[in-house]
Amino acid sequence: MIQRLMAGAAVAVVLCVGQGCATAQGKATKDIVTTAVEAGSFKTLAAALQAAGLVETLQGKEPFSVFAPTDEAFQKLPGGTIETLLKPENKQRLIAVLTYHVVPGQVRAAEVVKLKAATTVNGQRVDIKVNGGKVYVDQASVVTTDILCSNGVIHVIDQVLLPSTDSIPETANKTGIFKTLLVTANATGLVDVLSGDKPLTMFAPTDDAFAKLPAGTVDNLLRPENKEKLAAILKFHVMPGRVFSNEVLSKTELKTVHGGNLTAAMKNGAATINGAGLTATDIDASNGVIHVIESVILPPAVPAKGAHVAPVTS
Repeated sequence: MIQRLMAGAAVAVVLCVGQGCATAQGKATKDIVTTAVEAGSFKTLAAALQAAGLVETLQGKEPFSVFAPTDEAFQKLPGGTIETLLKPENKQRLIAVLTYHVVPGQVRAAEVVKLKAATTVNGQRVDIKVNGGKVYVDQASVVTTDILCSNGVIHVIDQVLLPSTDSIPETANKTGIFKTLLVTANATGLVDVLSGDKPLTMFAPTDDAFAKLPAGTVDNLLRPENKEKLAAILKFHVMPGRVFSNEVLSKTELKTVHGGNLTAAMKNGAATINGAGLTATDIDASNGVIHVIESVILPPAVPAKGAHVAPVTS
C-alpha cells in the first residue's frame, strides 16, 4: 500500500525538474510557494494564497505539509465559489479554507498512511484513510506525494478540502440529537459563548442522555431561579481549547470552564468521561470540537446562587 503511495514521488520528479524542489532522495532549494507557482498547475492556489496574505507564511522557515489542490480541483467547486472566496470581504473565510490544507511540520507519505487524522493549521482535523490502494484526505484523493521543498513538503490532491463553517451550536443543531442541550444553552445564555471565536471542546449529552435524568429534572433546571445551577452544569461539559479524542484520553484531568475537572478513562474497552460513555468523537465545528456522551455529567457540588463559578471565556 505504501509502495503505491510512494510511487507518486516519481511523478513529483517531473514537476520539480529545473524548479529547485526535490523528492525524498534529493535536497530541496525552493520554498513551498515558489515550488507550487513554478509547477504551473497551482495557479488558483497561488492566487488564493496571495489574496489571503499567506504567501509570506508559507515561504518562512517553519516547516509545513501542504495538501495542494490543483487548478482542476478548484474548478470542481460550484460555479462562483472561487470568485466569492477571493473577495476582500471574505478574506477570513478564505484563510480558514486554505489553512485547512496545511499541517504543521514535514509529514511525508510514509507517515501520512499511518495516520487516521491530522490537525491542520486551521485548528480542525482532516480525516485520512487508505482504501483500494489510494490515500484520501477527507474526500480528496492524493495523486502525487513527497514534493519536497526547502521549508516542507507538498502532496497533491484532486479536490479542494472544505472545513466546517458551523459553530458548535449550529453543528449540534444539524445532528438533530441535541435539542435539550440547545434549549438549556439558550436558557442560560451560553449559546453566544459556544458560538464565539475562542475554541472550545464540548462533551455533548444527547437528548437520550438528558432523558435518563430523574423525571422533572430538566423542567426544574429551566426555571429562572435555577439559571446559575443549570449554567454550572453545562459549563462542566465544556473545556477551553480544541481537544481531540487522542488528547482527551492521554490527559489525567480535563479542566472545564466550570472550574472543576473531568476524568477520562477506559472501561470494558470503551472510553468514558466521568463514567459517561463516549459514543462519538471529534466532530469538527468552526470554533471547536464536539464529543458525544451518553449521560449528563453533574459537577461534584453545583454552586449555590452567589457562589463563584469560573468564567466561560477563560
